[in-house]
Amino acid sequence: MMTEGHVYIAVSLDGFIARPDGGLDWLMKQPTDGEDYGYEAFMASVDGLIMGRGSFEKVLTFPDWPYAKPVVVLSRTLSAADIPDDLAGRVRVLSASPQQVMETLAAEGWRHAYVDGGRIVQSFLREGLIRDLTLTRIPILLGQGRPLLGPLDRDIDLKHIETKTFTSGLVQSRYELDDRNRR
Repeated sequence: MMTEGHVYIAVSLDGFIARPDGGLDWLMKQPTDGEDYGYEAFMASVDGLIMGRGSFEKVLTFPDWPYAKPVVVLSRTLSAADIPDDLAGRVRVLSASPQQVMETLAAEGWRHAYVDGGRIVQSFLREGLIRDLTLTRIPILLGQGRPLLGPLDRDIDLKHIETKTFTSGLVQSRYELDDRNRR
């Protein structure tokens, strides 16, 4: 059975996941009202994370490593030597196509992978490897930045599953990809 990709990501109202320089300051200052927006339940549902080099390097700037689950970093430029010693055994680097990554993870017993990072999400969508997307819209307009979604070679049909609103002003919608758009 092929590993399924799942996206859980915050976006500005105008569709950006980060500032042009990768900055997340706008996201970090949002009030949470003590709500985790379903993040813990989502994390409990996946076997690990797949992210790109840019996301990995941004997370390395956080005060603490935020993931208890295994992380796969997709990169053509990083190697195992670039992984900090304290993350050895928890983070690995692969230089492979999205399809190859999912096949490798399936062989290791992964059934559900959290796919994170703009270009990584885009490439997995193009290859039909995403099962669903949970998008949390943050009430801010950035005007420019790194987009979640980019050019596609075809339409990708989505089925709306649910939308939740939160007192903090965040709006979270979950969509499943039509079976015709998945491998």
